[in-house]
Amino acid sequence: MSQPYRIGFAGTDARTLLSAQVMSTAASDTDDAAYRGVVIRGTGAMPVLAGPEWFDWPVDFLATEENSTGAYADAMIKGLEQGNLDYVLPLPEALQYAGIVDKLRDGGYGDRIAGLESEAAFIEGDKAECKKLCREAGIPVADAWEIVDARSFSEVFAVCLDYLHRFGGAVLKYPYSASGKGARVILDAWQIKEVYDTLLADYKKDYRKMFQNRPWPLLIESRMSGVEISFTILVDGAGHFRILPTSLDYPERYPGPAAKDNPVTGGMGSISPHPFESRELMDMVSERIARPMVETLRDRGMLRPCVLYPGCMVSFSQDPEHGARPRDLRVCEFNIRPGEPEFQAVVRRIRNLGALVRAMFESRLDRVEPEVREDQISLCAALVTGPGGPDGQKGYPWSVTKYEPVEIDRKYLKNKNLQLVPSGMGYSQDKGLYSDGTRVAYLNANGAVGSGQERAQIADKLANRILAAYRSNKVRVVPRENPEGNRLDLRGDIGSHYGVADALLAAARQG
Repeated sequence: MSQPYRIGFAGTDARTLLSAQVMSTAASDTDDAAYRGVVIRGTGAMPVLAGPEWFDWPVDFLATEENSTGAYADAMIKGLEQGNLDYVLPLPEALQYAGIVDKLRDGGYGDRIAGLESEAAFIEGDKAECKKLCREAGIPVADAWEIVDARSFSEVFAVCLDYLHRFGGAVLKYPYSASGKGARVILDAWQIKEVYDTLLADYKKDYRKMFQNRPWPLLIESRMSGVEISFTILVDGAGHFRILPTSLDYPERYPGPAAKDNPVTGGMGSISPHPFESRELMDMVSERIARPMVETLRDRGMLRPCVLYPGCMVSFSQDPEHGARPRDLRVCEFNIRPGEPEFQAVVRRIRNLGALVRAMFESRLDRVEPEVREDQISLCAALVTGPGGPDGQKGYPWSVTKYEPVEIDRKYLKNKNLQLVPSGMGYSQDKGLYSDGTRVAYLNANGAVGSGQERAQIADKLANRILAAYRSNKVRVVPRENPEGNRLDLRGDIGSHYGVADALLAAARQG
């Protein structure tokens, strides 16, 4: 058998390890090449749990000297030189902002790394400049948007009042990297000052560091209505692209709309496919978003193998046969890497991840289609640090208790066909596995929707399986004050949108 293609995923979150695991284990129907996933850096718990004494995943690890862009670049170049890597995908957007692609290019390996060079990373790193790029490309965005000085409440107030009148709402956006937490919605005039004050308090330090006494750019958009859907797009150097299956993120800490006491945390879970995914929608995204963005990148000399991840607001119209059809869509923001945890649910449904990634680098994505497990749905739920601790911590994403032991019943998880992927979890010889206080791990489950079954039925079974593992302490963080307890928490509504969507569309079809 020929040597496998070694595909490296750089980063420290769960999608890094899961992508590598899927790379090594997914069986393609059309591609007989072998692939080996490699984690570049990861966390201390990952090689332990992926090792033969735990889950025994066929994944390799490359260490970095430290968590810096230079250290990542050194490890990647060394791995490429020694044949331990063939291609690399950096997953954290911060690596692209800091020039990881430029460093490998300068080291002679620019053709082996996916992602955008630093001059193009503004597509995610500067939302205001990305709006201008979308306008140039003819990509639909919010009906109205404006950049004001964040230090001037009078400017913010005037624009918000105007957008409330004309569009029924406004969105304040800190335009730089904010881990999905920089957008704040305003639905009436009473909220303007409170939302403004909260956003400014969160980002004042960053603004001062970047701009000092110069104007502080704040993006204000008119509110968009519809269904939020994000799309993962693989792009090769020739401009061919493939859109992977969709997913639905659960970004708020608790069920219900985002609010002061229910913040957007960066992802409490995800499902794939999105309940409103359709062939017509994917075609619309291809023609109105993916193709014009790729052509604009080409025109600007920025096109290269990369991952684009536009977050969109999609509106629908009633269809007598199908219940709903995509009517229009607008981009809220562009990301330049796969989503977390959305990508976890997506990759678990793909059989030929290796072939797709290799085609990105060989400029032949036009000849390799995603092999999707169309009969399956996938659920991904985050296990996060809950409240309590020596100082009465509120829990994730606020104040958290760190360095408490993690216990895992791997036999139970295997019997229930649940996959655990470590995230905010460390390991040391003396402590064993321990929590870092954030999103400690994810539980993933897939299920096939059989003939005559509804997606909601299968989603409920998968969700109940995950909830049962959590409630029976099969994965737990041991609290300092209660050795029999469990510090972990999770959202209990992951997957519930299948039932909501199915009932809605069924009612629409019946008239």
